[in-house]
Amino acid sequence: MPDATLDTIRLLDVRDTSLSVDEVLRAVTGPHVGGVALFVGTVRDHTPENPGEQVTELEYTAHPSAVEQLHAVAAKVAAEHPGTVLAAVHRTGDLAVGDLAVVVAAAASHRAEAFAACRALIDTLKEQVPIWKREQFRNGSHTWVGM
Repeated sequence: MPDATLDTIRLLDVRDTSLSVDEVLRAVTGPHVGGVALFVGTVRDHTPENPGEQVTELEYTAHPSAVEQLHAVAAKVAAEHPGTVLAAVHRTGDLAVGDLAVVVAAAASHRAEAFAACRALIDTLKEQVPIWKREQFRNGSHTWVGM
């Protein structure tokens, strides 16, 4: 990670263990922070790609370069939103409905900057970091998303 981002990117990870909103929130707080925006993505019981099908579980799989790509995404967002502090953790493995899949936070002196950076980080993460999900349906079928 470039030196310029060491103070602004505090926590980035892709892991197969449970996620903690508190861990991500702690990573971005500090005396200069006036606002924190959090995005918490959870496993839902339905999917827009297959209306009418009930999701029973998800399996997230990440490419070996996912953490490296996440660092590149965060560095880009940090450069586009100076003065923000960023953190993001994405889950892999088998997840049940209601489990945390991703937690993203952005902190700044003011709320507008925090909201903008948080939105940019989650949107760019979803577009560019190679993480895929397999949705398992109640009827026994499944589908891959993001491949």
